[in-house]
Amino acid sequence: MAPNSTAAHAHNRPELVDVLIVGAGFAGIGMGIQLARRGRESFVIIEQAEDVGGTWRDNRYPGVACDIPAHLYSFSFLPNPHWSRVFAEGAEIHDYLRSCIRQERLEPYLRLNCALEHAEWSEADGRWLVRTAQGEFSAGNLVIATGRLTEPKIPPVQNLAEFRGRRWHSARWNPKVSLVGKRVGLVGTGASAVQILPRLASEASEVVVFQRSAPYVLPRGDRFYTPDELADFAADPGTITALRDELFAEAELSIAARRRRHPEIDLLSRRALDHLATQVRDPRLRQQLTPDYEIGCKRILFSDDYYASLQLDSVTLEPTELTRTSDGMAIAASEQVYDLEVLVFATGFNATRPSIAKHIRGRTSLLSERWSNGMAAHASTAVDGFPNMYVLDGPNAALGHNSAIYVIETQIDYVLSAFDHLATSPETVLEVTPEAVHSSMLDIEERARDTVWTQGRCTSWYRDEQTGRVTLLWPDSAESFRRSNGAFDITAYR
Repeated sequence: MAPNSTAAHAHNRPELVDVLIVGAGFAGIGMGIQLARRGRESFVIIEQAEDVGGTWRDNRYPGVACDIPAHLYSFSFLPNPHWSRVFAEGAEIHDYLRSCIRQERLEPYLRLNCALEHAEWSEADGRWLVRTAQGEFSAGNLVIATGRLTEPKIPPVQNLAEFRGRRWHSARWNPKVSLVGKRVGLVGTGASAVQILPRLASEASEVVVFQRSAPYVLPRGDRFYTPDELADFAADPGTITALRDELFAEAELSIAARRRRHPEIDLLSRRALDHLATQVRDPRLRQQLTPDYEIGCKRILFSDDYYASLQLDSVTLEPTELTRTSDGMAIAASEQVYDLEVLVFATGFNATRPSIAKHIRGRTSLLSERWSNGMAAHASTAVDGFPNMYVLDGPNAALGHNSAIYVIETQIDYVLSAFDHLATSPETVLEVTPEAVHSSMLDIEERARDTVWTQGRCTSWYRDEQTGRVTLLWPDSAESFRRSNGAFDITAYR
């Protein structure tokens, strides 16, 4: 049911909707598709940017691509027979999300350039009062779908403001600045950096890679689909389903290594180290590129050309982090000094402490205050003290080995079931109990206890920076996420 905003805004009254969705990335678009297909609830999707796509709108750096196969990293209820290659590039994923909007006719529900400014639960109304850049809404339900890769993180670098060259984060790429012939520092060696380096090295006269810790890298094995394969995908949707199931099952097998089971973790580690040994002949460089923690503790990376790029004459690996700048020079923790013209920060995101939580007030507190000890939710979706609110792709909803879309679809099913319950009891307010959230957190801790994410001797974005709790990742199989969190249970609610 499409909302009608004209009359409400004409009289400066809040626009009434059943569901307000914040964010138009995979989670927000998926939620919108399923609501539109039901045709029962009125809803809007507000998006702070001028276009949909979330992560895949923002990240436009050279080489950007997904490290999950495209047919698995897409909606099961909206398959795409036209993926050009096994691992889709960012622009192709962005186009897919735009096509989802068009195919499902979601344009009337979209409010672009409409940032959430404040959302507050009204006890008197039993609704969410939401102030945005384009006016106010009164929503029966609030769905937070802002994801975790939206706020670029720049590490503390002393005197960075005094750096006389250009600088930017990989998620805020500046295409107007040519890097041809430039001396460039690439800060970070995570998932974005391994994609950026090969393209960057082909243009810059000099590249210095600042490495805080060495990543494990596995061969990517990317390729274009053949014309025959594309024809089969288009002619028979069952071939896509079969491929998706195969890719999912293959990814699930790797959870055993994350549980530190032998021989699975040994075989995975050996595969990565063999790849390193084959690619890098120089023993000194190979030692610098050898991780000092268990495989899987940090995100495992996939690349066929990262190691080759590091061995180009124009590329230098600085095996310590960038700590400060002085007189326009970049200085590493090793005290090595580099004269650079551009700094590119491929340093990740503020994922565990999302700033949007400072703008959402429940019954008695801000969401940021409720999450002062780290993100927490029942079924990774519902937070006590925040009635009729659901968080998608938030607490413990990431996977370290499989597709995030599977988790998002599970959460969408959960929310739809909650709406079904509300439809049978229109006067009901759904608020999960503190006991249910606490029980979910104990379950997370138990699942994480003997995994690489807690025992692997590393720090990672999967864990809260202040408490060390695993708050971002579901520390188990994707199938177990669906078993544990896919079914709405009214006994967890007041």
